[in-house]
Amino acid sequence: MSTSSCLVTNDWICGEYLRSRSQELTDATLQHVGITVVSVLIGLAVAFPMALLVRARPRLAGPVLGLTTLLYTIPSLAMFSLLLPFFGLSAALVVTGLVLYSLTILVRNILAGLEAVPAETREAARGMGYGAGRLLWEVELPLALPALMAGIRMATVSTIALTTVGSIVGRGGLGNLIEDALPTFFKAQVLAASVLCVLLAVAADLLLLGVQRLLTPWTRIRTAAGGE
Repeated sequence: MSTSSCLVTNDWICGEYLRSRSQELTDATLQHVGITVVSVLIGLAVAFPMALLVRARPRLAGPVLGLTTLLYTIPSLAMFSLLLPFFGLSAALVVTGLVLYSLTILVRNILAGLEAVPAETREAARGMGYGAGRLLWEVELPLALPALMAGIRMATVSTIALTTVGSIVGRGGLGNLIEDALPTFFKAQVLAASVLCVLLAVAADLLLLGVQRLLTPWTRIRTAAGGE
């Protein structure tokens, strides 16, 4: 069987499809990455002050964490339908939905990281003249980075998967290719888009893990010391 015939026979693995649709695959991948990056960054910008608010006012922990959990339980199709009157059929609709989904992961991990900072460390910093802002940025955040980065990794992988649902408004990145292929069950396109989505998630997780290791060198030193 010739390689070019795989399109006619609708094979799962088809090199001819990859060659002839390379630009389409590239464009969909770039859109997928763009939506994911923007959603996670905005989610982090929203989650950080929410976590600080909860830490400053513990009585708000229940309502805030409960709200973010409730948002996460809303089915994606229902979420996009609720947001549709405000954003229309646009990328903003998809990004907003993904930001709301990311909050339950990011808020909890940021809060857990900040609360894990030893009280004696805070007291020592205050004794050295650290104010609240300097204490947060120079002491607490660096020590909270492992938990924070773990949250970003989970939110990123989750967002990469959920971005495909944006195909219902034509802003789903690789999800667009999957949706377009389903009516005719175009196997090569379904498989290629699905595999690329998985590879994106794995690559993003490994990249963020590398960033985490660079930002927290003391954890590697501690691990090495413990292994001796």
